[in-house]
Amino acid sequence: MKTVVNLTQQTVLGEIESVLDTYPYHPYQQAFAIPDLRQELIAFVLSRIPCLYSVVSDGQVAVQNLDKECLLNYKLPRSPLEQQLHVQNLIHQGIYAIFQEKSDWISHHLSERVQPGNEPSHWFG
Repeated sequence: MKTVVNLTQQTVLGEIESVLDTYPYHPYQQAFAIPDLRQELIAFVLSRIPCLYSVVSDGQVAVQNLDKECLLNYKLPRSPLEQQLHVQNLIHQGIYAIFQEKSDWISHHLSERVQPGNEPSHWFG
């Protein structure tokens, strides 16, 4: 049996993880841990780059084991470093655009996750 695999999506998912690791946990990593926002970021990036698909047989290596740089080589007509920087730049743009567009929703949603017993006391001044 053969399976169609979106190689570009696999690369973008890995790059999103890498880029988000450079941001502070609160609010960025916390916000993009929300599945809807993560999907929006993925869609933002994928809609701005060409996608490459491959057919993988059951006997072939799993996509997770493919070299990320190898996947980047197929995605865009650029050098691997330029491709990676282009994708990372799109991820940064997506993070910024989504935060700008949904800042009130993100603030509200993240404040709901904080439990009152875990907040520092302001009573002692």
